[in-house]
Amino acid sequence: MTTPQLYHCLRYTDAAKAIEFLSAVGFEERLVVRDETDPSIVVHAQFQWRDNGGLMFGSIRGDVKDDVFRPGVGVANIVVESDEAVDALVERALEAGATLAQEPMNPPHGGRMAGVKDFDGNYWNIDSYPGV
Repeated sequence: MTTPQLYHCLRYTDAAKAIEFLSAVGFEERLVVRDETDPSIVVHAQFQWRDNGGLMFGSIRGDVKDDVFRPGVGVANIVVESDEAVDALVERALEAGATLAQEPMNPPHGGRMAGVKDFDGNYWNIDSYPGV
């Protein structure tokens, strides 16, 4: 396994629920740092996606003065190993509480893709096309 060098970053209204959702769809926990005075607040979390993808996230804390980390506005593309894995991951995401945002399809550039939204409204594009 390699160390990710690029992380997608999100904030969540309920970090514990985010941890459950991300674990259910296949992310692996690497680090979770909680607020010492309120353990329900996740100050920083890092989760691994497959061999070299990464996600950093935490609870809404009011420490950013702009809209950069507003929940529900994030978009992430996660690449899976096959077309069949797209459909399987969509099912796992739906079982974990996501809503279907884009039916599975085969785009003209190749692969298979679909989209789901997590409980906060962040969009997760699930894709078998790894890029060039």
